[in-house]
Amino acid sequence: MIRMMLRPRWILALLLALAVAAAFALLGRWQLERAVASGQVVERSTETVRPLDETVDPDGPPREAATGQMVTVDGSFVPGDDQLISDRLNAGASGFWVVSRFVTTDAANIPVARGWTADRAAADKVIEALAGLPAGQPLTLTGRFVPSEAPVVPADGRDPHTQSTVSTAALINLWTGFTDQSVYAGYLVDSTSPTGLLVIDSPEPGSDASLNWLNIFYALEWAVFAGFAVFLWYRLVRDAWEREEEQAAIDAAEAR
Repeated sequence: MIRMMLRPRWILALLLALAVAAAFALLGRWQLERAVASGQVVERSTETVRPLDETVDPDGPPREAATGQMVTVDGSFVPGDDQLISDRLNAGASGFWVVSRFVTTDAANIPVARGWTADRAAADKVIEALAGLPAGQPLTLTGRFVPSEAPVVPADGRDPHTQSTVSTAALINLWTGFTDQSVYAGYLVDSTSPTGLLVIDSPEPGSDASLNWLNIFYALEWAVFAGFAVFLWYRLVRDAWEREEEQAAIDAAEAR
Protein backbone atom coordinates (compact mmCIF):
# COMPACT_ATOMS: atom_id res chain seq x y z
CA MET A 1 0.00 0.00 0.00
CA ILE A 2 3.02 2.26 0.46
CA ARG A 3 3.53 2.36 -3.32
CA MET A 4 -0.07 3.47 -3.70
CA MET A 5 0.46 6.30 -1.22
CA LEU A 6 3.53 7.50 -3.14
CA ARG A 7 1.67 7.97 -6.39
CA PRO A 8 1.41 11.64 -7.47
CA ARG A 9 -2.41 11.81 -7.26
CA TRP A 10 -2.44 10.53 -3.69
CA ILE A 11 0.46 12.76 -2.65
CA LEU A 12 -1.56 15.75 -3.91
CA ALA A 13 -4.62 14.42 -2.09
CA LEU A 14 -2.55 14.13 1.08
CA LEU A 15 -1.38 17.73 0.76
CA LEU A 16 -4.99 18.84 0.36
CA ALA A 17 -6.05 16.79 3.39
CA LEU A 18 -3.23 18.30 5.47
CA ALA A 19 -4.25 21.81 4.38
CA VAL A 20 -7.84 21.16 5.40
CA ALA A 21 -6.68 19.67 8.71
CA ALA A 22 -4.48 22.72 9.35
CA ALA A 23 -7.45 25.03 8.72
CA PHE A 24 -9.57 23.02 11.15
CA ALA A 25 -6.75 23.11 13.71
CA LEU A 26 -6.56 26.91 13.46
CA LEU A 27 -10.29 27.18 13.98
CA GLY A 28 -9.99 24.93 17.03
CA ARG A 29 -7.19 27.08 18.41
CA TRP A 30 -9.31 30.20 17.91
CA GLN A 31 -12.22 28.64 19.81
CA LEU A 32 -9.86 27.58 22.61
CA GLU A 33 -8.41 31.10 22.87
CA ARG A 34 -11.92 32.51 23.16
CA ALA A 35 -12.73 30.07 25.95
CA VAL A 36 -9.58 31.02 27.85
CA ALA A 37 -10.15 34.75 27.29
CA SER A 38 -13.68 34.52 28.71
CA GLY A 39 -12.24 32.95 31.86
CA GLN A 40 -9.68 35.67 32.48
CA VAL A 41 -10.55 38.15 35.21
CA VAL A 42 -10.16 41.76 34.09
CA GLU A 43 -9.05 43.81 37.05
CA ARG A 44 -11.02 47.05 37.37
CA SER A 45 -10.41 49.77 39.94
CA THR A 46 -14.10 50.20 40.72
CA GLU A 47 -13.33 51.74 44.11
CA THR A 48 -11.30 54.58 42.61
CA VAL A 49 -13.79 57.44 42.34
CA ARG A 50 -14.04 58.80 38.79
CA PRO A 51 -16.12 61.60 37.26
CA LEU A 52 -19.47 60.31 36.04
CA ASP A 53 -19.18 61.94 32.61
CA GLU A 54 -15.84 60.18 32.05
CA THR A 55 -17.27 56.80 33.04
CA VAL A 56 -20.54 56.65 31.12
CA ASP A 57 -22.36 58.77 28.54
CA PRO A 58 -26.02 59.77 28.84
CA ASP A 59 -28.63 58.80 26.23
CA GLY A 60 -27.03 55.46 25.46
CA PRO A 61 -26.33 52.03 26.91
CA PRO A 62 -23.58 52.07 29.55
CA ARG A 63 -20.28 50.34 28.90
CA GLU A 64 -19.70 47.10 30.78
CA ALA A 65 -16.68 48.67 32.47
CA ALA A 66 -18.95 51.29 34.07
CA THR A 67 -20.97 48.74 36.04
CA GLY A 68 -20.23 49.05 39.75
CA GLN A 69 -17.83 51.97 39.29
CA MET A 70 -17.63 54.55 42.06
CA VAL A 71 -18.26 57.97 40.52
CA THR A 72 -18.69 61.60 41.51
CA VAL A 73 -20.90 64.21 39.90
CA ASP A 74 -21.96 67.81 40.55
CA GLY A 75 -25.57 68.95 40.30
CA SER A 76 -28.74 69.16 42.36
CA PHE A 77 -31.78 67.13 43.33
CA VAL A 78 -35.26 67.97 42.04
CA PRO A 79 -37.61 68.21 45.05
CA GLY A 80 -40.84 66.32 44.57
CA ASP A 81 -39.41 63.80 42.13
CA ASP A 82 -38.76 61.18 44.78
CA GLN A 83 -40.10 57.65 44.40
CA LEU A 84 -40.50 54.68 46.68
CA ILE A 85 -38.96 51.37 45.51
CA SER A 86 -40.18 48.32 47.41
CA ASP A 87 -38.77 44.84 47.98
CA ARG A 88 -35.16 46.00 48.21
CA LEU A 89 -32.69 43.98 50.24
CA ASN A 90 -30.16 45.62 52.51
CA ALA A 91 -27.76 43.28 54.33
CA GLY A 92 -30.32 40.50 53.81
CA ALA A 93 -33.34 42.44 55.11
CA SER A 94 -36.23 43.45 52.83
CA GLY A 95 -37.38 47.05 52.84
CA PHE A 96 -37.71 50.21 50.79
CA TRP A 97 -35.45 52.53 48.82
CA VAL A 98 -36.07 56.22 48.31
CA VAL A 99 -34.95 57.15 44.80
CA SER A 100 -34.63 60.81 43.78
CA ARG A 101 -34.08 62.62 40.50
CA PHE A 102 -30.68 64.27 40.19
CA VAL A 103 -29.79 66.79 37.47
CA THR A 104 -26.08 67.24 36.73
CA THR A 105 -24.43 70.54 35.87
CA ASP A 106 -24.49 69.31 32.25
CA ALA A 107 -28.32 69.10 32.45
CA ALA A 108 -28.36 65.30 32.34
CA ASN A 109 -30.78 63.36 34.58
CA ILE A 110 -29.95 60.31 36.67
CA PRO A 111 -31.88 58.51 39.43
CA VAL A 112 -30.15 58.29 42.79
CA ALA A 113 -30.94 55.66 45.42
CA ARG A 114 -30.73 57.82 48.54
CA GLY A 115 -31.13 55.25 51.30
CA TRP A 116 -32.99 52.25 52.75
CA THR A 117 -35.48 51.60 55.52
CA ALA A 118 -37.51 48.59 56.58
CA ASP A 119 -40.46 50.84 57.56
CA ARG A 120 -42.84 52.07 54.84
CA ALA A 121 -44.06 54.94 57.04
CA ALA A 122 -40.48 56.10 57.64
CA ALA A 123 -39.79 56.08 53.88
CA ASP A 124 -42.93 58.12 53.19
CA LYS A 125 -41.88 60.61 55.88
CA VAL A 126 -38.46 61.04 54.25
CA ILE A 127 -40.04 61.56 50.83
CA GLU A 128 -42.31 64.24 52.30
CA ALA A 129 -39.32 65.98 53.88
CA LEU A 130 -37.27 65.86 50.65
CA ALA A 131 -40.16 67.34 48.67
CA GLY A 132 -40.10 70.40 50.96
CA LEU A 133 -36.44 71.26 50.33
CA PRO A 134 -35.59 74.26 48.13
CA ALA A 135 -34.78 73.48 44.50
CA GLY A 136 -31.42 73.95 42.84
CA GLN A 137 -29.18 73.43 45.87
CA PRO A 138 -25.78 72.52 44.35
CA LEU A 139 -23.87 69.59 45.77
CA THR A 140 -21.30 66.97 44.87
CA LEU A 141 -22.60 63.43 44.87
CA THR A 142 -20.50 60.28 45.26
CA GLY A 143 -21.93 56.84 44.64
CA ARG A 144 -21.76 53.57 42.74
CA PHE A 145 -23.10 53.45 39.17
CA VAL A 146 -25.51 50.60 38.41
CA PRO A 147 -27.17 49.96 35.02
CA SER A 148 -30.92 50.51 34.79
CA GLU A 149 -33.10 47.59 35.80
CA ALA A 150 -36.07 46.25 33.86
CA PRO A 151 -39.50 47.40 35.01
CA VAL A 152 -41.57 44.76 36.82
CA VAL A 153 -45.36 44.63 36.86
CA PRO A 154 -46.53 44.19 40.49
CA ALA A 155 -48.32 40.94 41.28
CA ASP A 156 -50.57 39.71 44.10
CA GLY A 157 -53.12 42.48 43.57
CA ARG A 158 -50.78 45.26 44.65
CA ASP A 159 -51.04 48.84 43.44
CA PRO A 160 -49.95 48.82 39.76
CA HIS A 161 -47.94 51.99 40.44
CA THR A 162 -45.79 50.17 43.00
CA GLN A 163 -42.21 49.80 41.79
CA SER A 164 -39.72 47.19 42.89
CA THR A 165 -36.94 47.97 40.42
CA VAL A 166 -34.99 51.12 39.59
CA SER A 167 -36.00 51.44 35.96
CA THR A 168 -35.00 54.69 34.27
CA ALA A 169 -37.62 54.09 31.58
CA ALA A 170 -40.34 53.89 34.24
CA LEU A 171 -39.08 56.76 36.39
CA ILE A 172 -38.93 59.36 33.62
CA ASN A 173 -42.69 58.92 33.19
CA LEU A 174 -43.12 60.05 36.80
CA TRP A 175 -40.68 62.96 36.80
CA THR A 176 -42.17 66.46 36.76
CA GLY A 177 -41.70 68.35 33.51
CA PHE A 178 -39.47 65.73 31.92
CA THR A 179 -39.67 65.82 28.13
CA ASP A 180 -36.62 65.01 26.04
CA GLN A 181 -33.74 65.90 28.32
CA SER A 182 -30.63 63.76 28.50
CA VAL A 183 -30.82 60.85 30.91
CA TYR A 184 -28.37 58.16 32.01
CA ALA A 185 -29.39 54.53 31.46
CA GLY A 186 -28.58 53.66 35.04
CA TYR A 187 -28.67 54.98 38.57
CA LEU A 188 -26.35 55.86 41.44
CA VAL A 189 -26.35 54.25 44.87
CA ASP A 190 -25.51 57.15 47.17
CA SER A 191 -22.60 56.61 49.55
CA THR A 192 -24.46 58.66 52.18
CA SER A 193 -28.10 58.84 53.21
CA PRO A 194 -30.55 61.52 54.37
CA THR A 195 -31.86 61.60 57.92
CA GLY A 196 -34.35 58.79 58.50
CA LEU A 197 -32.71 56.33 56.09
CA LEU A 198 -29.81 53.93 56.31
CA VAL A 199 -26.95 53.90 53.82
CA ILE A 200 -27.63 51.30 51.14
CA ASP A 201 -25.29 48.33 51.25
CA SER A 202 -23.30 48.56 48.01
CA PRO A 203 -20.32 46.18 48.07
CA GLU A 204 -17.56 46.12 45.51
CA PRO A 205 -18.67 44.01 42.52
CA GLY A 206 -17.05 40.62 42.41
CA SER A 207 -15.43 38.88 39.47
CA ASP A 208 -17.77 36.56 37.60
CA ALA A 209 -15.46 35.09 35.01
CA SER A 210 -15.64 31.43 34.01
CA LEU A 211 -14.48 29.24 31.17
CA ASN A 212 -16.80 29.09 28.20
CA TRP A 213 -17.31 25.34 27.89
CA LEU A 214 -19.23 25.73 24.65
CA ASN A 215 -16.11 27.16 23.00
CA ILE A 216 -14.04 24.30 24.41
CA PHE A 217 -16.53 21.82 22.93
CA TYR A 218 -16.24 23.56 19.54
CA ALA A 219 -12.43 23.40 19.78
CA LEU A 220 -12.61 19.63 20.34
CA GLU A 221 -14.97 19.32 17.38
CA TRP A 222 -12.50 21.09 15.08
CA ALA A 223 -9.73 18.79 16.31
CA VAL A 224 -11.88 15.77 15.43
CA PHE A 225 -12.60 17.24 11.99
CA ALA A 226 -8.85 17.77 11.42
CA GLY A 227 -8.14 14.13 12.25
CA PHE A 228 -11.02 12.97 10.07
CA ALA A 229 -9.61 14.83 7.05
CA VAL A 230 -6.38 12.78 7.26
CA PHE A 231 -8.28 9.58 8.03
CA LEU A 232 -10.50 10.11 4.99
CA TRP A 233 -7.40 10.35 2.79
CA TYR A 234 -6.09 7.12 4.30
CA ARG A 235 -9.40 5.32 3.67
CA LEU A 236 -9.50 6.49 0.04
CA VAL A 237 -5.95 5.24 -0.52
CA ARG A 238 -6.71 1.90 1.16
CA ASP A 239 -9.91 1.45 -0.89
CA ALA A 240 -8.00 2.14 -4.12
CA TRP A 241 -5.25 -0.32 -3.10
CA GLU A 242 -7.80 -3.02 -2.20
CA ARG A 243 -9.55 -2.58 -5.53
CA GLU A 244 -6.25 -3.00 -7.38
CA GLU A 245 -5.38 -6.09 -5.33
CA GLU A 246 -8.77 -7.63 -6.05
CA GLN A 247 -8.46 -6.85 -9.74
CA ALA A 248 -4.95 -8.31 -9.81
CA ALA A 249 -6.23 -11.49 -8.14
CA ILE A 250 -9.07 -11.75 -10.71
CA ASP A 251 -6.67 -11.21 -13.63
CA ALA A 252 -4.31 -13.87 -12.25
CA ALA A 253 -7.16 -16.33 -11.89
CA GLU A 254 -8.36 -15.74 -15.44
CA ALA A 255 -4.81 -16.16 -16.84
CA ARG A 256 -4.53 -19.73 -15.55
